[in-house]
Amino acid sequence: MRTLVAIVICVTAGATLVLGQERPAGQGFSFRSGVSLINVTVTVTDGSGHTVAGLKQGDFEIYEDGVLQPTSHFDAERVPVSLGIAVDTSGSMVGEKWVAAQAALSRFVDDLLGADDEVFLYRFDSQPQLVHPWTQDRRQVSRALSTIAPRGGTAMYDTVADAIPLAQRGTQRKKALVIISDGNDTSSSTRVPELTQMIRESEVMVYAIGLDVSGAAPRASGSIGSRGHPSSGSASGSSRPPVPSPFPGRKPAAAPPPTAPPPVSRTTSAGSSDRVNVDALRAITDDSGGRTEIIYSHQDLDPATAGIASELSQQYFLAYSSSAPKDGRWHTIDVRVTKGNGTYRIRARRGFIAS
Repeated sequence: MRTLVAIVICVTAGATLVLGQERPAGQGFSFRSGVSLINVTVTVTDGSGHTVAGLKQGDFEIYEDGVLQPTSHFDAERVPVSLGIAVDTSGSMVGEKWVAAQAALSRFVDDLLGADDEVFLYRFDSQPQLVHPWTQDRRQVSRALSTIAPRGGTAMYDTVADAIPLAQRGTQRKKALVIISDGNDTSSSTRVPELTQMIRESEVMVYAIGLDVSGAAPRASGSIGSRGHPSSGSASGSSRPPVPSPFPGRKPAAAPPPTAPPPVSRTTSAGSSDRVNVDALRAITDDSGGRTEIIYSHQDLDPATAGIASELSQQYFLAYSSSAPKDGRWHTIDVRVTKGNGTYRIRARRGFIAS
């Protein structure tokens, strides 16, 4: 009898400990009793790049480390988003580019987001600056944008390093960060591999819009990450398909053919070009389920941001319970759709670090 009583006490105490570790909705996955809830936002497009609507929970399969997992949560309706914006306000953005960026972002936050969405705004020149913390009053963000004047260098990586933890603390289940920049990082101490690790440890989808007005093809392989450090390229080591641009379903804006030899890019003290670093942006975005878009005119900033808003409103939200050990390792996620005869393109986070 004493042994039985002792067992009951231990079981009750263990159950209380597990319940005490529960988190409210929207606070991300947390490990408890060896199990974690993994949230996965999925974008599905057809062969023409148009968003596929009307899919059901049974149309999706989620594999973790190659093993099929039962889907415990599913939502095909628009899920409110906690959205961070990080915009380049370096000296190279002065003039028409900044005017276009202000107009595009004001329309983005004022007209294209949902009433329940929340937003924060970072600017970056030679260093990051949080312009406005989390808010659902988007007019405050628009007013803050109107007071900014471009100046200085480009500390994009340091800004993303500051913005990811803040985005992860958003109150909505879906979390995203949008980066807008017209050049390569020139001022950060943070390296691209550090960012990819940080993003893998979060649930934040990262989107990047790179503005390249040089008239030549954007920089790709062999690019420099930060302060002369090589870019990480693919964080998983796998090869990447060509950069899709712009978002699916929209006709790409062709770079105008130069009538004279393309201008020589300026270089930083680290020897890296100041043009858009596509490899670095893709290393930051692709594992998260977001993506990189390269545009060639400041006039395309509005369609690009509108495309992100449209995508955020047409995604599927899934979750499953994982029993992956807290081993600090990368565990792959592979989302598949059983319809479409293999013609659908699925974009989702590629995995998570169990830490």
